[in-house]
Amino acid sequence: MTNQAAFQLRLGQFALLIALTIPISALADNWQVQVGAQTNDKANQALAFLPNELWIHAGDSITWTFPTSELHSVTFLTPGQIRPSRLVGCPGTNSTPDFSVVDGTACVNSGILMDGATYTVVFPETGNFKAVCLAHNDQTGTIHVLDPSALLPHDQAFYDHEANRQRARLISDARNAAEVTTDHNTVIAGAGKIHGTSGGTETASVMRFMDETKVIHVGETVEWTTSEAVTNHTITFGPEPDALHQIPPSSNVTVDPDGARHAYINSPSDAVHSGFITQAPQDRIGLAQAPLGVTRFRVTFTHAGIYPYICVLHDELGMVGKVIVLR
Repeated sequence: MTNQAAFQLRLGQFALLIALTIPISALADNWQVQVGAQTNDKANQALAFLPNELWIHAGDSITWTFPTSELHSVTFLTPGQIRPSRLVGCPGTNSTPDFSVVDGTACVNSGILMDGATYTVVFPETGNFKAVCLAHNDQTGTIHVLDPSALLPHDQAFYDHEANRQRARLISDARNAAEVTTDHNTVIAGAGKIHGTSGGTETASVMRFMDETKVIHVGETVEWTTSEAVTNHTITFGPEPDALHQIPPSSNVTVDPDGARHAYINSPSDAVHSGFITQAPQDRIGLAQAPLGVTRFRVTFTHAGIYPYICVLHDELGMVGKVIVLR
């Protein structure tokens, strides 16, 4: 053996020794994913994991970035776990810290995040894991965790491209959903669409009251309806209820024979809250049929004035309006 050949052999043995002594975690990859997207005016929202399906190796981690002003979570529930509200999260802790381990044995939850926050989890075991957002029922994704020896089908550049493609489609669909027409006394409270992919579901949502300013006369009624089976909205006059009391309507709201909620407002200082307005969830085999959702809210105005209102869930995104009542 020549000196050069001996040197190459020793170099290869040294490289192998180093590889065997480096912890597996040091060789793991960190993948970058986005949660949600929005237009500059925050009106059009992509409620999605972008992308919502990834293939990674056991030992890898994923970092989700939250670039929007809409609230989201990255949550991994255990098999069969009852879905908690976004205010509760994982039992006993709500959110779990960065670099929590997802292996199907414990609930992992980022908590509600927004405006540039990040959250990282580690996947040490092979398997297929479902990601959900506790703020949006139809925002799901899938993480396929393969053995470290398996060849991955895609790289980070592919996922970046796929995220951009999904983002563009959802934002475009949100813009199209906003093109609705209303009559004199009707306001559309949000619009949206649900999309299915091989990784789960994702939604496009318009966080606006369409034709949000109405000019009416004393004694007339304005009706708000929702055009999306995606996101809850409210119609709220006066102080907004705290987060734990936003789902039901205020005590001065009654129910009309057709199931619509109805209130009478006598002064701009009156407080009236519709409660959550949304379609019922989709029925599933093996579960009781869901009752009809509340999709209409009516207010009759008995005195002249200017009556501003908001959606308590999305007013910071610009979901506000007003009713001008003339004599």
